[in-house]
Amino acid sequence: MPYVFLMAAIAFEIAATSLMKSTEGFTKLWPTLACLSGYAISLLALSQAVKGVPVGVAYALWSALGTAAIVAIGAAFLGEPITVVKVAGISLIIAGVVTLNLGGAH
Repeated sequence: MPYVFLMAAIAFEIAATSLMKSTEGFTKLWPTLACLSGYAISLLALSQAVKGVPVGVAYALWSALGTAAIVAIGAAFLGEPITVVKVAGISLIIAGVVTLNLGGAH
């Protein structure tokens, strides 16, 4: 069940971050409320996930998968370019998460 909470936390963080641009600097009420609610739900789900997943692993997955998804969403829906540097950065993030997971819980 902790990984279900972790996946929910990631999904809500991605949704909230995707809404960030539409808040126009938190000047638009409904997008702002949706964005902040998404972050709140994400953190609540993450807090439940760390009851059964080491906090370092949970946070690494939460931040890395969220970052990779936001780069993809930016490219697919917001017209942001995918560059070699972005691909290299995401690859390094993924390599870091894999390394953390291979390290186990010591």
